[in-house]
Amino acid sequence: MNYPDILLVEDEPKLSASIKVFLEENGFNVDVAPDGAVGKHLGCEKEYELILLDVNLPYLNGYQVSREIRAIYTNVPIIMITAYGSIDQKLAGFDAGADDYIVKPFDFRELLARIRTLIKRNAQPTREPENDPDILRVADLVVDTAYKVAKRGDQEIHLTAKEYALLEFLVRRQGRIASRHEIAENVWDVNFDTGTNVVEVYINFLRKKIDRNFEPKLIHTKQGMGYFIKE
Repeated sequence: MNYPDILLVEDEPKLSASIKVFLEENGFNVDVAPDGAVGKHLGCEKEYELILLDVNLPYLNGYQVSREIRAIYTNVPIIMITAYGSIDQKLAGFDAGADDYIVKPFDFRELLARIRTLIKRNAQPTREPENDPDILRVADLVVDTAYKVAKRGDQEIHLTAKEYALLEFLVRRQGRIASRHEIAENVWDVNFDTGTNVVEVYINFLRKKIDRNFEPKLIHTKQGMGYFIKE
């Protein structure tokens, strides 16, 4: 039997050991990195099914490690672990490429549920039945809302969880404009902060993946109003 490989990057030895034992008891292979430098090396050398990544690490912090790994493996699920649960911390984590965020102390059962959800989502194939209500279409863009995957033409688009959530939110609006405030509340589930540019950052991420190598361009900006997707 093949067990999913997980990379755990955590500098607290007791917590790291406890997580490793718990996950191995639940059917995972776990490699452990005690600092950001080792985490970056392991995460860039091998494609794991999922990465658990502490934020406050020696040598390189979790945000730096996430960006380095994400530059090589665009689709690997990343869950960030931190002692801080502020909105700014969460947005910084998502901005660095995290798919999910869990705050210490946490219940290991909740962590396990999140891990299984992300791995399952990452492994599901794209379906394209013409009359399937789970399939959303704009031009040649196909969004499978059941398995949380997207394609343009015959090419699968590898998206992080937040990139996918933003894409589905915009596609479901059927061409209607979504303000930065609406996007922040619906995709990030946070009160909007005018000093945060995370919405613009993620719109740019989507443009690179959805529009850069394709025609027609689907993601549009209405200056001073917001963003929309339309052929």
